[in-house]
Amino acid sequence: MTHDLPGWRHVYSGKVRDLYAPDDASTGSGGGGDGRAQRMLVVASDRVSAFDHVLSPDIPGKGALLTALSLWWFDRLAGGDDGRSIPNHLAEGEIPDAVAGRAMLVRSLDMQPIECVVRGYLTGSGWNEYREHGTVCGIRLESGLRNGDRLPAPIFTPAYKAPLGEHDENITFERTVELVGLERAEELRDLSLEIYERAAATAEEHGLILADTKFEFGVDEDGVLTLADEVLTSDSSRYWDAAAWAAGTTPDERMASFDKQIVRDWLAAHWDKTGEPPELPQDVVARTADRYRELLERLTD
Repeated sequence: MTHDLPGWRHVYSGKVRDLYAPDDASTGSGGGGDGRAQRMLVVASDRVSAFDHVLSPDIPGKGALLTALSLWWFDRLAGGDDGRSIPNHLAEGEIPDAVAGRAMLVRSLDMQPIECVVRGYLTGSGWNEYREHGTVCGIRLESGLRNGDRLPAPIFTPAYKAPLGEHDENITFERTVELVGLERAEELRDLSLEIYERAAATAEEHGLILADTKFEFGVDEDGVLTLADEVLTSDSSRYWDAAAWAAGTTPDERMASFDKQIVRDWLAAHWDKTGEPPELPQDVVARTADRYRELLERLTD
């Protein structure tokens, strides 16, 4: 569902977010008449997606919870208390009442075509590839690792952001260099690893493990690489309970997660990934909302 927002017009909807531009601005990424970068409004919906499908029903309160978490992380990373200040795309200004609490006012950037994935633990698609080839996104790992194991060091596993309607593609660092050049590729890799390590340390202080995450970056009007989109949310990251991970003897026990893994697991058990996915049962919806809420509370308390 999109909103009728005075002074704004809807220009795009992704799986879970909606983008608005000012009524008096173009949809491009150029600056306004006063020399400032164009402002955009990013609204987080309650929609939930998995396996490249938007599911039904929505997760109540999801958009507000994830927006609050993104804003908390943007502020923490920009503060520089635990490292250098990381520039982000947030802009000052008023947010319409109809989307207050679930929207961010941001500067328009020249977005990079790379999804910057950092993995600190072996899980998900990485675990599947490792079992078959001993690698994760082509990176050779030591033998004998188990599902959920911590990697010797975090690894940067970029993906190419495919056009709308197509699947993102895992790529090598060499392919990243071909797409954006060596200097920019190194900057994306190094900044992604730095943010991951800082965020993982913060999560650890709150009894959480940041297993993996993905970042998106753009370049602002001054040529500065800038953190954008959402950051370190339950939708873009895997968070686990650290105590469960240390005590667990099975993958399910180890990886007590604070994300939409509940949704993924239910779908995997009840859908063969052909046709339209089934409607989520209410208990899955409620448990997912509870996990999103608990993560925000644990991190920000």
